[in-house]
Amino acid sequence: MMMNWNMRDSSIIKGLYVITPDMADLNTLIHKTKLAIEGGAFMVQYRSKIQDHDVKMQQCAAILRLCREYDVPCIVNDDVAMCLNLEADGVHLGKNDDNIAEVRLILGEDAIIGSSCYDQLDRAKQAQKGGATYVAFGAMFPTPTKPNATKASLELLSEAKREIHIPIVAIGGITVNNAHDVIETGVDAIAVITSLYEAKSIKETAETFLKMFH
Repeated sequence: MMMNWNMRDSSIIKGLYVITPDMADLNTLIHKTKLAIEGGAFMVQYRSKIQDHDVKMQQCAAILRLCREYDVPCIVNDDVAMCLNLEADGVHLGKNDDNIAEVRLILGEDAIIGSSCYDQLDRAKQAQKGGATYVAFGAMFPTPTKPNATKASLELLSEAKREIHIPIVAIGGITVNNAHDVIETGVDAIAVITSLYEAKSIKETAETFLKMFH
């Protein structure tokens, strides 16, 4: 299914948001990401914490090509230079990354800029003020990707929903067994890595997540 989206339109941040795991084999990474997109993911974030720069460029370029085929946005974790270099659709920024307002100036008003807010509502308010497209809270549950991650509560999501006017994404340890409680808080999207990429059927798992939003 082809989607038409406008990066200025934050309503695209809705449903299942896929973040790539660290995976050395590019063909497997592309295949699994393709299944996630076919299952209905609205956006892909290329994220690698262990590959060297050249491998990351190669992998991200391939994932970006795949996303272009399906007309879904592809953003880059943390790396503004890589985003510019590959002409990706935006970046997701963490605690120690660049200032959102500065990144907005560099990437332009159409870029998607996400901000990790952990368990901090004030940080989300600042991100919103700085021009973020969406904010992400988490980890919601224990997660193999970040074993020592800060824990965010379901109550925080509900409170954020009342006070933040840009889309809210929940992340961290979300599975088909616990996603319902997260979605019930009214968040716009859930970001998933492990429980999707390690699923027996990635496409069906993606579809299962999406059904919970209706």
